[in-house]
Amino acid sequence: MADSRPSSAGIGGGRFGVRHRAALALRALVLFGFAVFFAVPLIWLVLAPTKTDYQLVTHNPFAFGSFHHIWEAWQQVDGFHDHLYRRWFGNSLLYSLSATAITLVTAIPAGYGLAFGQFPGRRLILKLTLVVMIMPPATLVLPIFLELNAVGLIGSVFSVILPFSFFPFGVFLAYIYYATAVPPGLLDAARVDGCGDLQTFVRVALPLAKPVVGLIFFFSFVANWNNFFLPYVFLSDEKQLPIQVGLSAIFGSTRSGLALAALIATIPVAVVFIASQRALERGLLGGATKG
Repeated sequence: MADSRPSSAGIGGGRFGVRHRAALALRALVLFGFAVFFAVPLIWLVLAPTKTDYQLVTHNPFAFGSFHHIWEAWQQVDGFHDHLYRRWFGNSLLYSLSATAITLVTAIPAGYGLAFGQFPGRRLILKLTLVVMIMPPATLVLPIFLELNAVGLIGSVFSVILPFSFFPFGVFLAYIYYATAVPPGLLDAARVDGCGDLQTFVRVALPLAKPVVGLIFFFSFVANWNNFFLPYVFLSDEKQLPIQVGLSAIFGSTRSGLALAALIATIPVAVVFIASQRALERGLLGGATKG
């Protein structure tokens, strides 16, 4: 007579399936909560310029106003009529792109050298990079100010670009990438073919680093674009301010105008994010070596 009782394996499998579905549901709920937490302020920021200040206070915060109010809000932004806002925007592009370019030129070779180089003090440099990376940026403001003041750069564009170019996190990203993703055999093969150290880096290691180049470009640009404290301390001329410091100077504008100005200030970050994602997806490392 066949035993009709459910097997212990079936019971256990059923319980495992229930727990698995519960875990998936909980994870989805947590992710949804984080998505709502970050999306709500962004939705409000997008909708705020379509309403008047009175409507922002009295109406539903997620209600759409009118496209006509967007132009009115823009006209009420302090700094628009004298072109200061556009100058601040251009200053931020200049500072961020220049510093990011210097970061890429220095961080990629530095990470490559720390990953494959054999020289005295290599481990010490790597540890110092980690220490500086986790230090709050505000702790470095005073020594950087004294250094720039000693060479007479306070108040110039270089007082912003040069500190922005110091990006130890980019060095660490390049080091991790080269140490884990680039096979040493590729570099050895290049050396066997007669390439020197510089040629090996330029012809082999650098082309393989395109994914990490996009990553460093994104993080460096965003950090530079959003940096407020350094330009606030080092720049005194209103015409030299970046957009982040400039926004603090137009708090007298209407709420909808200030929201519109802040929304426009996020556009370059969104563009860089999209461009960096494309660079990351290209990933030339796959298939570089065959087993």
